Amino acid sequence: MTDKTHFDPYTHAAGGWGSLKAVGSYLLRERIPIAGPLALWKQNKPGGFACVSCAWAKPEHPHPAEFCENGAKATAWELTAKRLPAAFFEEHAVTELLGWADHDLEAGGRLTVPMKWDAESDHYLEVSWAQAFEGIGAELKALHAQDPSSVVFYASGRASLETSYMYQLLARLYGNNNLPDSSNMCHESTSVALPETIGVPVGTVHLDDFEQCDAIFIFGQNTGVSSPRMLHQLQDARRRGVPIVTFNPLRERGLVEFVNPQSPTEMLTPAHTQVSTQYLQLKNGGDLAALSGLCKALIEADDRARAEGGTRVLDAAFIAEHTQGFEAFAASMRQTGWALIEAESGLSREALETAAATFANARAVIGIYGMGLTQHRKGVENVQMVSNLLLLGGHIGRPGAGICPVRGHSNVQGQRTVGITEKPELAPLDKLAELYGFEPPRETGLTTVEACEGVLAGRVRAFVGLGGNFVRAVPDTDRIEPAWRQLRLTVHVATKLNRSHLVHGEVSYLLPCLGRIEIDRQAGGEQTVTMEDSTGVMHASKGVAQPAADTLLSEPAIVAGIAKATLAHNPRVPWDGWVADYALVRDHIAEALPEIFHDFNERLAAPGGFPRPLAARERVWKTPTGKANFKGFGNLHADPDMPEGGADVLRLMTLRSDDQFNTTIYSLDDRFRGIYGTRRVLLMNRDDMERLGVCEGDRVDVATVTVDDHPRAVHGLRVTPFDIPPGCAAGYYPECNPLIPLSHHAEKSQVPAAKAIPVRLRATRAPD
Repeated sequence: MTDKTHFDPYTHAAGGWGSLKAVGSYLLRERIPIAGPLALWKQNKPGGFACVSCAWAKPEHPHPAEFCENGAKATAWELTAKRLPAAFFEEHAVTELLGWADHDLEAGGRLTVPMKWDAESDHYLEVSWAQAFEGIGAELKALHAQDPSSVVFYASGRASLETSYMYQLLARLYGNNNLPDSSNMCHESTSVALPETIGVPVGTVHLDDFEQCDAIFIFGQNTGVSSPRMLHQLQDARRRGVPIVTFNPLRERGLVEFVNPQSPTEMLTPAHTQVSTQYLQLKNGGDLAALSGLCKALIEADDRARAEGGTRVLDAAFIAEHTQGFEAFAASMRQTGWALIEAESGLSREALETAAATFANARAVIGIYGMGLTQHRKGVENVQMVSNLLLLGGHIGRPGAGICPVRGHSNVQGQRTVGITEKPELAPLDKLAELYGFEPPRETGLTTVEACEGVLAGRVRAFVGLGGNFVRAVPDTDRIEPAWRQLRLTVHVATKLNRSHLVHGEVSYLLPCLGRIEIDRQAGGEQTVTMEDSTGVMHASKGVAQPAADTLLSEPAIVAGIAKATLAHNPRVPWDGWVADYALVRDHIAEALPEIFHDFNERLAAPGGFPRPLAARERVWKTPTGKANFKGFGNLHADPDMPEGGADVLRLMTLRSDDQFNTTIYSLDDRFRGIYGTRRVLLMNRDDMERLGVCEGDRVDVATVTVDDHPRAVHGLRVTPFDIPPGCAAGYYPECNPLIPLSHHAEKSQVPAAKAIPVRLRATRAPD
């Protein structure tokens, strides 16, 4: 809490003057050089750079400003004039910096030189790149001699396809598949669910489908914060009269109404776009029940139509030709009672039947979802129920229809595509063996959760992080941080300082890299990198700003430097050639994954990028049955960790503010929720506040209801009333991560179940 803390409900539309003011003040506050605003006009455009924030699709014909408020902040954050040189770390011990707020650490500016932690002084001290690579290589060699599986190679979602390909090869040449990434923390539920139902691990929707759809259903995706550029597609759809039905516990401004900052009419008049035509505020974790209610209503309406000789509600021809398991699914939905659906979802039968009628009247439906579905104990089943819903109407493989998971980080989907995965069956291991003359490891590697369990058990001895803020992002923070300090080696490739760099191992290196927005000059000239967006389209990205320092190396150069210092020489792996010319990396990617990346370099010039092949778009089902499958039904109880009959137990969900991207906190404000100057809040329903005897402004401790012996609590959160369903609460990520047990994850994908955590409250202080 600060003197500037205040609470003022925000009643305006998303976008509009609020966004313009936020971007302008942010650019001024961060002392952005003139190159910053100029760079924004090349963001997400041909010949420019792909946003380092969200992964939403880049159109073939971009808007004049193809960036959102958060995208502009992410660009400004990277192009800041502020620097953290070696002298800064000479002045500030690591122990001191651990007391700084997350925002203040990153707000210090760009890292400029490689550094190694000095145990005697507790300071990071500058080293040369040669010394850093030599030291890292020596440590990794020693650990390899003991147990190559003791090292984890983590990747955040920012790394390019080229860097990611090199990084996964480094790990496999080292001898393991320990390649967890940020997908493990968000959309791994998608990657597990969809191959079983429709035979592809990603969504089936392209941007042009939004121009042809006639209904959109959104589940657990806060578009106004997580992917604001999608509001352009939603606004265009609403202008065509397309209904948008939204399921979300909180009533979020970006899902209610939108003013387009690029429209003079909307900016200068009261005009705005109503985004959602029906807004259903379900309980945290009520998604399975709500989706079951939709499906039940459609199946029962179809049963009535058949009995009365009317027009079918379901696409019977599609179901018969293209699917398997419908009869069992329909029987399960018929047997599920409305009372149970209403109790578990928090929604009325009438509301669900109204939404189902909208679905039934549509020819082409797009189903959009985000981490509100994937970060649950039944996250895989949630995704499969969205697939089931769409299959009922034949809305897969039809123009204007399909399933649309919205990935968060800018290339988290793409790095999976080129081999960043702990699952050997998903990587092109046979091709790697052929290309590079070695036998890749075939043992399943560690997920994010398993890597943390390995750290706690002492089995993991080293962590190499290609970007990200791993220690801050993972669950069970208060257990992980002490164990993390027992690691032998921690290595972080980064642009800015964050908490993970300060919770270090016995030996720790901090390696500053070029940002994607910066010009990447190598021996072969200025380089281009590539990434895959949420819709499975590959895009080129070329930096436009001068590097923050001439001492920075590119991510490919750092990966190659570690590899050459660690691995035995392999003449078939051209590390130096790859660093000199990234087109050579793309040639190798095309050889390893020809179905997706054939003619990679030639196709980069295509306006709007080029799509990966998606068999489900063609109604070709690459599943064991050769059909699209109805899966993931039969259990409406979303959270087996939720105690029965606990009247004092709330379901807590974690969320991001509108001034935040992942663990990066741009400020302590959350304009859309009317919270300013603090993140130490607990959002509650007013009826729950009265029932539990707490008042607005009370400080409470929030403790997890767990079945193990580890107490988990976050202290001193301010109770703040909010429009959230009874029995539910919300708090900010990552501040509430200590409340999530490692074991509280999706049962099949191990994605942390951050959207429904059972908690109790204890008042600690009356209102100020």
